[in-house]
Amino acid sequence: MLPTEIIRQIRRLQLRARRAVQDLLGGEYHSVFKGTGLSFEEVREYQPGDDVRSIDWNVTARMGQPFIKRYIEERERTLILLIDVSGSQGFGTQRHTKRAVAAELAALLSFCAIHNNDRVGLITFSDTVELFIPPAKGTRHALRLIREILFGQARGRKTSIAAAVDFLQKVQHKRGIVFLMSDFLDEGYERTLRFAAKKHDLTLVRVADPREEELPPLGLVQVEDSETGNQFLLDTSDREVRARYAEQARRRREQVTRLARGASLDLIEVSTDGGHLDELVRFFERRERRLRRR
Repeated sequence: MLPTEIIRQIRRLQLRARRAVQDLLGGEYHSVFKGTGLSFEEVREYQPGDDVRSIDWNVTARMGQPFIKRYIEERERTLILLIDVSGSQGFGTQRHTKRAVAAELAALLSFCAIHNNDRVGLITFSDTVELFIPPAKGTRHALRLIREILFGQARGRKTSIAAAVDFLQKVQHKRGIVFLMSDFLDEGYERTLRFAAKKHDLTLVRVADPREEELPPLGLVQVEDSETGNQFLLDTSDREVRARYAEQARRRREQVTRLARGASLDLIEVSTDGGHLDELVRFFERRERRLRRR
């Protein structure tokens, strides 16, 4: 039995996600993630404004008046949430931890998928695959995913994106919609990610905290690497120390940006400062504009 406060937190996230889906994201999700094809629905009489290319000439000849064939989109698709739950995801100096941001985005995407009759699955990972929940439909299933992202206990503290993506390739044989959420504090995963991008509709979501990008001048600060446990002192009053720190952060950002651009992947940059919903909306808008230009 889950503690009452945990249940309340999950329910609050559910209500917020549902409201966003109804107000902002439900239609956008459907527009940018099309179904897998068309299936025949019916033949009906031609009405003014119908596309003449849809006329069924065989039926029209038999009936002596125009009839058209109607098709509907085969909607059902599979959304896979690939969520980093390594030690660094518990970090957050603003409104949320990185893990909480990933959980809220996952909730929004899950309810978008369910709203459009798609299935949703979950893979959480650290330096190994922590949990796999096969794709399914329904609100109860979505709530289970949110609970596991928020409160699931990870065995590992480090990060292996390559291991997670390799596992994805083994369990998801058909083309799926995949959102990979991580801070990308990892190396050696680029080739695996490019290979997966050829098979799946893959979007990268980089979750960061402002203190990982820039240090304020606070004097001597004891810092702990949340993935290794190593502790060290930083003299944040030293401009050169702060500049090196910011430069390393910039290089990490640019590495992910170059990877996304080179593999033709969408990249969403979100922060623990609370603006992640707006970034998701902007992502849908950018993608929809791109689809219109094709």
